[in-house]
Amino acid sequence: MATGSALTAMERADTAVLRHVNPFIGTTNFGATNPGAVVPNGLMSVSPFNVTGSAMNRYDKDSRWWSTPYDVTNSYLTGFSHVNLSGVGCPELGSVITTATTGPLNVDYHEYGTTYSRETASPGYYSAYLEKYDILAEMSATERTSAERYTFPSGRGNILVNLGIGLTNETGASIRRISATEIVGSRLMGTFCYNPDAVFTMYFAVRVSKTPTASGFWKKQPAMHGIEAEWAPDNGTYKIYNSYAREIAGDDIGYWFTFDDLADQEQIEVSVGVSFVSAENALANLNAEQPQCDFEKTLENARQTWARELNKIEVEGGSDKQKTVFYTALYHTLIHPNILQDVNGQYPLMESGNNGVTDRNRYTVFSLWDTYRNLHQLMTLVYPEKQNDMVHSMIEMYREWGWLPKWELYGRETFTMEGDPAIPVIVDTWRKGLRDFDIDLAYEAMKKSATMPGKYNRMRPDIDPYIERGYIPLGTHHNDNSGDNSVSHALEYYVADNALSWLARERGDTDFARLLEQRAKGYKHYYSKESGTLRPINQDGTFLAPFNPRQGENFEPVAGFHEGSAWNYTFFVPHDIKGLAGLMGGNKQFVSKLQSVFDNGLYDPANEPDIAYPYLFTHFAGQEYRTSNEVGRLLDTYFTAEPDGIPGNDDAGTMSAWAVFSMIGLYPDCPGVPEYALTEPTFDKVTIHLNPDYYDNATLVIEKAGKGHGAVAQGKKTGYRISHSDLVRCGNLKIHSNAKKHK
Repeated sequence: MATGSALTAMERADTAVLRHVNPFIGTTNFGATNPGAVVPNGLMSVSPFNVTGSAMNRYDKDSRWWSTPYDVTNSYLTGFSHVNLSGVGCPELGSVITTATTGPLNVDYHEYGTTYSRETASPGYYSAYLEKYDILAEMSATERTSAERYTFPSGRGNILVNLGIGLTNETGASIRRISATEIVGSRLMGTFCYNPDAVFTMYFAVRVSKTPTASGFWKKQPAMHGIEAEWAPDNGTYKIYNSYAREIAGDDIGYWFTFDDLADQEQIEVSVGVSFVSAENALANLNAEQPQCDFEKTLENARQTWARELNKIEVEGGSDKQKTVFYTALYHTLIHPNILQDVNGQYPLMESGNNGVTDRNRYTVFSLWDTYRNLHQLMTLVYPEKQNDMVHSMIEMYREWGWLPKWELYGRETFTMEGDPAIPVIVDTWRKGLRDFDIDLAYEAMKKSATMPGKYNRMRPDIDPYIERGYIPLGTHHNDNSGDNSVSHALEYYVADNALSWLARERGDTDFARLLEQRAKGYKHYYSKESGTLRPINQDGTFLAPFNPRQGENFEPVAGFHEGSAWNYTFFVPHDIKGLAGLMGGNKQFVSKLQSVFDNGLYDPANEPDIAYPYLFTHFAGQEYRTSNEVGRLLDTYFTAEPDGIPGNDDAGTMSAWAVFSMIGLYPDCPGVPEYALTEPTFDKVTIHLNPDYYDNATLVIEKAGKGHGAVAQGKKTGYRISHSDLVRCGNLKIHSNAKKHK
């Protein structure tokens, strides 16, 4: 269905589910989400921008590490930013900022910004009252465009388009006037997480619904003393262009539309289209998805789209707050990855100045160090059509530049974080029966990154000692700006090689499979009986000393580990839990030590390395109740219906995916292995509507059973683990409640 088309009765969805989504969850406590308007996996998002303050109350993005356009604790709005990242830890995008003002024209954002109130947000909608101007601002979106509606008081009103501020660390922009009501232009973006080479351009088109009385450009420039007053008497160092009507370029520029004699409560709509190919494509996207400004129609389509996607999981029982936590988490998992291609199918080729063309969805924003752990498994189960296209996009990236993505952003590889995370995603997807992609090319790509020497290896620059010794020692040089995170790197490679070993064996590449299986056990080199944890190894093969396994908590820098302590990584061997237990002295010792991580506050709920820890108890008969204990406690403590209700960065939906899986009673605790650990569901009944193009059953029903042990899959008893194939074929899964106090 075209985004701008009328909805038929058959296409309409039950929108009651939308009342359980609160987009303000995660908008503080470093959750880094925003309450702006977006449609599922849409290229466009439009968010309130409040991380650049006034001259009197400065909290500019450069004075604090703002990786989000919005924090609910801030109070000064400078406009609405277009194309925003959700839940990430580094600032980027959040630019092309529009807003509305009244009275004399003022283009200095320190002065034209305003306090705001009466905020409202729901899927596909955001609104706020701009107090300085008595203006109601409303936002909605299509896949590639925003729809904005400003309700003015009587008199003079202005629409401003500011290209000088935003979250990106890059500067440089251009604007071209194409009619009295339309402009197009570009904004340079990039250098995400310190990568100076990951630069790209966002193109835009802006249209207003009413012909302005006057319009023009502005540009910031150094003070010119004697003649400054003649150029910009009311705007300090901003030069206002009143009659020039062609194009302009610079670092701090913008465009203004002024409307005189507005009637009271008169509404002006603004539509913004974006593209990462060209300004012409941005305008074409706008013309295709919003041929005319029609805010109500756009909003209704956005609401219907969200309702259809969210209704693919229906829950019964539980409190209203629990439903809000659940559906907001599901909402957050459907923001990234997002589509990249324009309506004509064009998109920027990976690491290239050229463009490609596709007839399917091309995805971008692959925060894979995060999302490979659970978000892609959620897509595979509930939205397999999306996951298939996501994997297809990854493989096409390899075709275009020779490597699978690690942390890809709008056609550029940022090399953020570590590991080889595309491998377990692709293998996991293939093993679960989604196979509409070129597995031969994928295998070629995976084998390349698992074998190529470090000098030439973009995914594993420190692979040489990993191959030669089975581990990576401290002091190994990296060319990926990651620092010396040797243990973290190796642990990620072990998970990837375990996944790849299955595929190699399946393809008859037996010797390589055997080699990978051996490699995947290399974590044993790092285990120190003295500390009882994994421990960094020096170049001479000795353990690092002195050594404090708690160092690294709260993101404190520590040798060997990235964003965590040894305790956050010691149990991150999901593919060989029993082998790790053997190193620790046996199952009893393993369980006791893992429980102590929770009891002694050593578990970090806000980051990925230990995210699967609560589910590891399911590997040990009689200890599964500990999973229910800890999962229930973590959900109640850290996932709430308040703005701080996500325990740190949502990481492009990863923390939210943890909550979704945990609340429905299952979790994919080993990437690349098609199995789930089971726990007591939050809700009495969960109905997942399966895609008939991928699964035989129309639904999967998960029910909370009474006290007992294990689960029952369509009448057949099982423990607290289940394979993906058994899960989707069983039709009905009853999970017994087994939570109790541990001894």
